[in-house]
Amino acid sequence: MGRHRMGTLQGQVALVTGAGQGVGRGIALALADAGASVAVVGRTEAKLQDTCALIRERGARAEPFTVDVADTAAIPPLVERVVRSTGGVDILVNNAYAGAFGPLLSMSDDDFQRGFRTAPFATFAFMKACHPHLKANGGGSIVNLVSSAMVRWDPTTFGAYAAAKQAVRSLTRTAAVEWGRDGIRANSIAPHALSPGLESWIEANPEEAAAFAASIPLGRIGECEADIGRAVVALVGPDMRYLTGATVPLDGGQAFFG
Repeated sequence: MGRHRMGTLQGQVALVTGAGQGVGRGIALALADAGASVAVVGRTEAKLQDTCALIRERGARAEPFTVDVADTAAIPPLVERVVRSTGGVDILVNNAYAGAFGPLLSMSDDDFQRGFRTAPFATFAFMKACHPHLKANGGGSIVNLVSSAMVRWDPTTFGAYAAAKQAVRSLTRTAAVEWGRDGIRANSIAPHALSPGLESWIEANPEEAAAFAASIPLGRIGECEADIGRAVVALVGPDMRYLTGATVPLDGGQAFFG
C-alpha cells in the first residue's frame, strides 16, 4: 500500500533532471511524497524507471523522460513532451551535471566545457523552455543545484566544477529578478549528501571519509531524500513564497557562503 498523502504540492507537476539516482532521486521522491506529479528526467532509462517505481509505490504519479542534458537542442522538445503528458510544469529542479575534476593544467578544453554544457547551458535551456508554462500556471518555482566548491578556501581540482556552478548561481539570481513579476521564484541550493558516487569514495577511503564527516558541524553527511529532498519541498512550498534569488547551503554547516 502506498503511503502517499495529500500534501502541500498536491496538483503540481515537478520536472527533476538527473533524477535516476542520488540527490536527484531523493528530491523527486520528496516532491512526490508532498503531492506533486514528477517528470523524472535523465540519461539512463533503467534508473529513471527505478525512480518512477519508487514514486508509484507511494501512490504518486511519475513518468520517465530520457535525455542527455548536454544536448541542449533536445531540451525544448523534451519540455514540450513533459507538458503534453502532464499538463504543465510548476516546479523545475536542475540537478543533472556531468563534468570533469582535476588541476586546471591537466584539463582539456572539452573536459572544461562539458561541465558548462551540462550545468549553466542546460540549466538555461530548461529554465527558458519552462518559463512560459510556469508563467501560464500563475508562477512556480525553479531550484538549481550549485556547490560549496564555489566558496572553498582551496579550490584545487574543483576549478572547472566551481566555475560552472558559479555561472548557475548567477543565472539563478538573474532569473529571480527578471521573472519575479511573472510569479516565478528561482533559488539555488548547495547540497551535500550520500550519493552513489560519494558512497563509493567513502568505501574506498574510510579514514579520509571519517575526517571529512568530522568537519561537518552537524557531524554527518546528509541523506538524499530526508535532508535534501524535504528541504526542496519546503523551499518550493507556500511557506517560502517570499524567498527568491537566494543560495541555500544544505551541507550541515560545513561551507561558509558569507
